[in-house]
Amino acid sequence: MESLDVIIWNIRQRSGRAKPYELRWKVGTEPKSKSFMTHALADHFRANLLKAAKKGEAFDTITGLPASTLKPEKLNLSWYDFARKYVAMRWKAAAAKTRESIVDSLIVATFGLLTGEAAGLPKKNLRAALQWALIPREDTEAPPPPLENAVRLLRKGTLAVHELSDPIVARRVCDELTLTREGGPAAADTAARRRRGLNTALAYAIDLGELSENPLEQVKQKKIARDNSVDRRCVINPRQADELLICLSYVGSWHRGRGRRLVAFFATLYYAGVRPAEAVGLRKSDCHLPEKGWGLLTLEITRPSSGKQWTDNGTVHDQRGLKQREERAVRLVPIPPELVAILRAHLEEFGTAQDGRLFRNERGGVLGASTYSRAWEEARRLALTPQQVASPLAGRPYDLRHAALSTWLNAGVEPTVVAERAGNSVGVLLKRYAKCLDGRDEQNNQRIAAALQA
Repeated sequence: MESLDVIIWNIRQRSGRAKPYELRWKVGTEPKSKSFMTHALADHFRANLLKAAKKGEAFDTITGLPASTLKPEKLNLSWYDFARKYVAMRWKAAAAKTRESIVDSLIVATFGLLTGEAAGLPKKNLRAALQWALIPREDTEAPPPPLENAVRLLRKGTLAVHELSDPIVARRVCDELTLTREGGPAAADTAARRRRGLNTALAYAIDLGELSENPLEQVKQKKIARDNSVDRRCVINPRQADELLICLSYVGSWHRGRGRRLVAFFATLYYAGVRPAEAVGLRKSDCHLPEKGWGLLTLEITRPSSGKQWTDNGTVHDQRGLKQREERAVRLVPIPPELVAILRAHLEEFGTAQDGRLFRNERGGVLGASTYSRAWEEARRLALTPQQVASPLAGRPYDLRHAALSTWLNAGVEPTVVAERAGNSVGVLLKRYAKCLDGRDEQNNQRIAAALQA
């Protein structure tokens, strides 16, 4: 039943209430009321009612809302229910790493949207409970006993999605995005990634009708300059690369060949400039290894490392196409004779896994990041001085890719060619590696001096 007889009163404050600001109005003979946590949120709701009444819209006597915009299921979805709905929508098409990032953004945002008893739980417990709850599963599946209480409190302990329209609530959420698990300031990249993830989630909330606009756009935060360029201190030269690869062969016991079986893996990162996940997925069929001259890698799949809970097959490693490429796209990477010889020797000594992969762990499984990272750290201690070990020099296996791309650019290879082989755009390549181009200062100084003399 609808009515044009609408009376909207002013907001009143009631002390001692969890939501102290109450708006009362009447539709026909039916009194209505709604409580809010802040005055701003109550005023926003009142303004919408006034706008509809001035337009002459009929109001529903049961809900008290304008009939033209009435959506019974809207304006009542809790953040907890919305987050689960959003993850379920994104899950199937998302890569494992993307799933992990989505859930992380939503968990951190939830910290700013807690109410009731849930607000008193430690963040560590909340994070574990939310991670369990957000991963899609059967509705009948019960949470593990240690998480039961936290999940129960969360189901009824988050604000409604539309309450994000309150600037104070939105600000609180934005502040949470900038914190680490320990409560310190998070890295600028981490905060930016979380905010991007939350923006995408809020766009879905707008599609559902829970929000009319993205409330984060109204929150002004201090902009922190993000330097995404590679730290030139981490880039090794060819001599250091050779020493590290040699020392790798001495890592672990000789009969088990723990270090020796990884020499070719790290050589592939350095000489081909590939990402670790691309090297992990490299198969014998992807390699053209002639007896003499340059060879060729045809990259097609990657095996990024994620938690078992994020993958479809329940294993640690996801299997995807190339990063930022269309499905089944390939990338051709010419490789120098040095790497061809190393890969041929590796195949002769260690063969391949059952599915044709070149690199595997000692049990034949997919090569894990923890396995090759430990070996790399041991090789650094053997090959580098104590001062260099304490420095960022080749601190991570990924730094071998940085060294490769920097070497190519310094050798004068056209950026378009380097970008194509590396799987980057030219813009990203130059932005990231601009500081690693050695020798440019002297060239530029000579050009300036010549211009001044002229």
